[in-house]
Amino acid sequence: MNVLPDQVLIDRMREIRRALHSLPELAYQEKRTAALVADELSRLGISHRTGVGGTGIVAELGGESGGASQQQPCVALRADMDAIPLDEETNLPFASTNPGAMHACGHDGHMAMLLGAAALLQQEDLPGRVVLLFQPAEESGNGAEKLIFEGALDGVQMIFAGHIDIHFPVGTFTVDQGLICSYTDPFTITIHGRGGHAAWPHETIDSVVVASNLIMNMQTLVSREIDPVYPAVVTVGRVSAGTVHNVIAERAVIDGTVRSAHPETRRRILNGLTRMIQGVSSMSGAQVTLQLLDGLPAVINESTATEIARRAVEELVGPDGVLSQGRPSLGGEDFAFYLSRVPGCMVRFGARKEAEKTGLAHSSRFDFDEDVLQHGSAWLARVALRGLQHLIEKPAP
Repeated sequence: MNVLPDQVLIDRMREIRRALHSLPELAYQEKRTAALVADELSRLGISHRTGVGGTGIVAELGGESGGASQQQPCVALRADMDAIPLDEETNLPFASTNPGAMHACGHDGHMAMLLGAAALLQQEDLPGRVVLLFQPAEESGNGAEKLIFEGALDGVQMIFAGHIDIHFPVGTFTVDQGLICSYTDPFTITIHGRGGHAAWPHETIDSVVVASNLIMNMQTLVSREIDPVYPAVVTVGRVSAGTVHNVIAERAVIDGTVRSAHPETRRRILNGLTRMIQGVSSMSGAQVTLQLLDGLPAVINESTATEIARRAVEELVGPDGVLSQGRPSLGGEDFAFYLSRVPGCMVRFGARKEAEKTGLAHSSRFDFDEDVLQHGSAWLARVALRGLQHLIEKPAP
């Protein structure tokens, strides 16, 4: 495959990215976003279903019609659609027009790339099916699970995706086998004490003091109970308690997250957190409960899919363009749900803006070099074709 995006397609991807950036929508609210994507798919003449998993879109290229289609080699490509609850501060001419929402993680670029890849793949005589997944709710809500439940992976034998990353220069890709993103386990701890007057603490069970002790002790879960060669972190992101200065709070709530890069590390931290809560409850007399929220499994790139991804990068930009992200990220990514069903690989697209300093991902000043769009779209198209060729050539089990 030698097709690369021409200037007309590059300009179109930038136009799409900027339109999407200006109308960010949070998880499961991506109605205008989905409408824009669907309009572009219709313009390209690509068959698609809308409303999948709420606001998602599943499109398809190649393949025979009817039941025979399900028997053909099939590769899926995924882009995420949702924004982050932030007020944008980039001063871009196409900045968010939706207060409290911003594309601060590159999902606008991911969608533009996948639409560009669709245009490139239309120029090829595909030896199988390519399914395009425009997925809602990656940032929160585990949209991947909903797409899978509604059949988005039916017939799919391999899946690929990429994520914009401003830590790496444009024209480079990180390709790593094995674990690249961590297990994530959000939690809520609720403390019920006994409220009362600030002047008579002996008549109360102070939920704020109990919460403070628990927060400090939680830090030893990683520093003293986990093998230091395995990365992990326990972060408390929010604490809420009390109403006025002279009343001892009866109730306190701690919200946080556990990030870990190894199954045994994850088990030890969660078991330790449960044990610690039981101990604090017994010591203080407060009722302390732990609720584990919907978390994410780790993203573990499969070996064959990773090699296909690597070859596609080398064909596109040469071996010098293949980098490693280094240590596994403690960030979460619901692409993991797809990888629990079919082999696949997620790479990172270098997108650093060399000429200016921008905010990091998930910050209100995040931005990326739009030249990444041409590289990402070309890689997505190329890896889909290489994946199909592998599925045709691999020996029958």
